[in-house]
Order: sequence, then structure tokens, then C-alpha cells
Amino acid sequence: MALMPVADALAAILAGAEALPEEMVALDDAYHRILVRDVAARRTQPPQAMSAMDGYAVRAADAADVNARLKVIGEVAAGRPFERRVGPGEAVRIFTGGVIPAGADAVIIQEDAGVDADHITITEAAVPGRHIRAAGVDFREGDVLLTRGRRLSDRDLSLAAGMNYPELAVHRRPKVAVLATGDELVMPGVTPGPGQIVYSNGYAIRALARAEGAEIIDLGIAADTVAATTEGIRRAREVDADILITMGGASVGDHDLVKRSLEAEGVAMAFWRIAMRPGKPMMHGRLGAMRVIGLPGNPVSAYICSFLFLVPLIRALSGRNHVHHVRESALLGRDLSANDQREDYLRARLEAREDGTLVAVPVNHQDSSLLGNLAAARALVIRPPFAPAAANGSRCELLRLPE
Repeated sequence: MALMPVADALAAILAGAEALPEEMVALDDAYHRILVRDVAARRTQPPQAMSAMDGYAVRAADAADVNARLKVIGEVAAGRPFERRVGPGEAVRIFTGGVIPAGADAVIIQEDAGVDADHITITEAAVPGRHIRAAGVDFREGDVLLTRGRRLSDRDLSLAAGMNYPELAVHRRPKVAVLATGDELVMPGVTPGPGQIVYSNGYAIRALARAEGAEIIDLGIAADTVAATTEGIRRAREVDADILITMGGASVGDHDLVKRSLEAEGVAMAFWRIAMRPGKPMMHGRLGAMRVIGLPGNPVSAYICSFLFLVPLIRALSGRNHVHHVRESALLGRDLSANDQREDYLRARLEAREDGTLVAVPVNHQDSSLLGNLAAARALVIRPPFAPAAANGSRCELLRLPE
């Protein structure tokens, strides 16, 4: 089977990926969820003109001159309006958030008024509208302030509450089941035996998926047998996973059983092997509604494939408006040799020069087993197939990795 170009592989993974059904959730559970539809304000904020400062509500015409003397006829606090109208020569003590009384059109802050019993003397002339929050200055009933496909931020939740929504309609989180395979894997904290290694891939991939809003189902580690691998695949279906991620067993060795097990369970394989480095032995297929991504076993390959393919798929199923990673431009920080037929994703450090120019410095060792280089990297420099040699200081394209 010929190697599939990266763009074609991503298109195949995203083909037919539609946002999952909606559910209503309380605001506290809506953080980073994706809105199903536009949200319009149910109220005007503020509903009436309110004071922005502690001071005195006055008629600006009565307080236009320094040393003007006004009689204080009452008090306004937040939640306790003043029912009378402010007439000529009158003032009302007001506190921040208090409703501006009828007749008043300015606020004298308390620092600009001398108090003498039930009178004040103005030391700073009033200006109409000063220190007043006009009705609807924030938003008005019917204003659409949150739009469909938006990933809700912490500030959005506060805005929704102010718009008088106790809950919101969002898309269901994609369920991502993660299955590792390999007799050589032991859990962190266990002393590896001869030929064994500590299982590490799943931690980064689960965190990456969780950060994109997915619900994670950890299926653990399956032994290198068709029976164990098949059992893991069946458990993913039993929990109604939207995506099954397998790790390892994706190559062509006698013990690489994942492809064989997937096909035995009825997975329709869309592709197997991609023209990229690292990550060539990646596969993708469908088992009913469940999408399957088979990742290579090497940790760097598994992570970069997850970043490039799993993240956009989660975003599409979540209902995001924008699912693709954004490419940036930078200067290369070292010479690179010509590329072959595979698209390269080089781990790189990022440096900023004094003039603000961004420099991407690919690490020296790009072996797909090196976790230290992966953790230190801040970006992936993209080298297209058959790219010519690139000199230090030339332009390159990159994708930033999550922080």
C-alpha cells in the first residue's frame, strides 16, 4: 500500500465528522464546552442608569459652579432605589451600583463635596452623565453576545450568567477510549524486567484529548495477543466510545496485532501508513459510528500523530467552528538537509530575538523514542516532501505545541 499524504490522511479522518448531539449543562459545567446555538441576552444590563462611584446624585445644572450648595434629601444604595424626584437645589447620597434617581443627570464623587449636616458644597463642577453607567451600556435584551460554535471561556460563563442563563445548550463531549498494547509495557512505579519499558504514551495523549474537551476512557494495556487486543476493542464499543485510540502494534512485525484485530472486528480501514516522519505506521478506520486511530508505539510518533489528527477530530465532533491547527512563520535556527518523500515534523525550540523575530531551532536528535526532546520542544517545524536544503536564517513554517 502506498504511503498516504498527510493532508489526505487528515481529510479521511475528518470526513463526515459532525458535531455530536446537544445537552443542557449548568454554567459550572459549561467551561470549554461548545455552544450549540447563538445566545441572546434575556435582559438589559444595567437595566437602569446606575452610579459608577460613591457620591451624590445631582442635577448638573445645579452643580455647574464650584461652591454650589445643595440639600441632601435622601440616600440610594445598590438594590435600594430612591423613590422621589431630585428637584432644583437638591442632591441624593448615592453608592456604587445605586439607581440614578429621577431628575438627576450627574454624580459628584464624595471627594468633591464638602458635607455640612444635611447639605453639601460642591468643590468640582458637575458634568452631565459623568460617573453614570447608562442603561444598556453593557448589553441590551436581545443582543447576541455568544455565538454558535464558540468554545466557552471563563469570562463567557460570567457573561452568560449576567444575561440570565443558569444553563446552556452545548455539544456532548466526544468519548475517547485509549488502549495501549504490548507485553513489554509496565506501569510507572514498577521496576521493569528484562526487555520491558515503562508505559508513558497514554499520559500525554489522554491529557491532550482532555484539554480539547474530550471525555477519556482508559482501557489500560492489552497483552500482545489477538484475544486481548480484540477484548479491548469490544470494551470501547461497549462504553459507546466515539473514538478509539490504540497505541502500538501498528507496524508489520509478527507481534503487531492491532490491524489484524481491528479488521477481524469489522473495522473498515481507510488507510494504513502515512507519508510523514515521525508516524508512518499510523492507521485509521471506522467500526460503525466509532472512529479508530491506530497510533505507532514510539512515544514521539504517537504524540505527534495525536496532535495532528486526533485533536482536529475531537474539535470537529465537539462542534468547534475552527478545527485545524494554525501554521506560523519563523526563521530557522540551523541548517537543514534536503527532505525525502515524507513530510517531516521536527521538534524545535523557540527563541525570540531582541527585535521580536521568532526563531525555530530544530533539536539535533529527532529519534522518535526521545521523550526528553519532546518535552523540551515548543513547536514542530514542517518540512514538505522533497523540500530542498534550508539554510540557517531562512523562512520555515511551524505549529506551536500546547503549553
